[in-house]
Amino acid sequence: MIPYLDLKKLNEPYQQAFLEKTKSILEKGRFILGDEVMQFEQEFAAYCNVSHCIGVANGLDALTLIFKAYIELGILKTHDEIIVPANTYIASILAIINAGLIPKLVDTNLLNYNLTLETLQNQVTQYTKGVLMVHLYGQVTDAAAIKTFCKDFGLLLIEDAAQAHGAVGDGRKAGNVGDAAGFSFYPGKNLGCLGDGGAVTTNNPTLANCIRSLRNYGSELKYQNIYKGINSRLDELQAAFLRIKLKDLDFDNDRRRGIARKYLENINNPLVVLPFVTNFNAHVFHVFVVSVENRSAFQEYLLEHGIQTLIHYPIPPHKQKAMKDFGNLSFPVSELVHKQVVSIPLYPSLTLMEQEFIIEKINGF
Repeated sequence: MIPYLDLKKLNEPYQQAFLEKTKSILEKGRFILGDEVMQFEQEFAAYCNVSHCIGVANGLDALTLIFKAYIELGILKTHDEIIVPANTYIASILAIINAGLIPKLVDTNLLNYNLTLETLQNQVTQYTKGVLMVHLYGQVTDAAAIKTFCKDFGLLLIEDAAQAHGAVGDGRKAGNVGDAAGFSFYPGKNLGCLGDGGAVTTNNPTLANCIRSLRNYGSELKYQNIYKGINSRLDELQAAFLRIKLKDLDFDNDRRRGIARKYLENINNPLVVLPFVTNFNAHVFHVFVVSVENRSAFQEYLLEHGIQTLIHYPIPPHKQKAMKDFGNLSFPVSELVHKQVVSIPLYPSLTLMEQEFIIEKINGF
């Protein structure tokens, strides 16, 4: 069986380093917001070429805290409207709602399934104050045009970079495209820890300081609370693991591109629509998504041949029970995407033999 993602295999090369780091942290006895978190924040900020990185508990909190901080700073107010793609993971929309803002869902495009300038046209209302740009599947699209659009309308541009560690848009790393960005370090991400973790990146020192307080009960000094904050701190141990893996992120992303290139050049089946890539070297292929009309048959066929697949995502957010307030809306492109997309195995430790077997079986469907 070729698993969709083999996390054990991915993390095996780091096992000894993880154990040594765990022992070191146990000996230090500092488990919350210690040296490992501080050093990871500095190193990831440098990697993204931004001034500030704030480690938090997960990717959802990263986005929520950005919006909450803008509210605390008086730049946003509750019930302001934030444009967000209808074709995304539900966390993107939950972050807006959890901060007390209103998500304005807009349809995406059929080429790369992301927001583009065209999909944003005529979507701004008097209540619109920002755009949440999701770098879905590891690709930043239309960054320069969307930045100009936001500037022209006086909108904040926030990045959901949960799938885009190391991706590039408009000559800038994800995390340094907009005003602020939220990252997830969920184990399956391009840069993943061994549990939950997340971070915010920004070049705005005022925003960064506010988020640092909000993640820690709204406190800058112990027992002195400036804001009504939450407890959302990147764990010291997870930060240490991320520091170890960050050194290999570019190498792993190059490996992902190599596998993606092999798929794109060798999968040749008229029933399988391959992903559209605007800039190959800027894409980090968090997932490799193909589109198949008869998705169930395709998945069953591959599983019969020992190839596991996954769907990102089977139900569009506005059709989820939790989002019944949006259930009457129609987003034809997003709804079609959710019916037809399938993610096939692509991760750095996938062997050449496994890649060739996957290609052979897809071509035989």
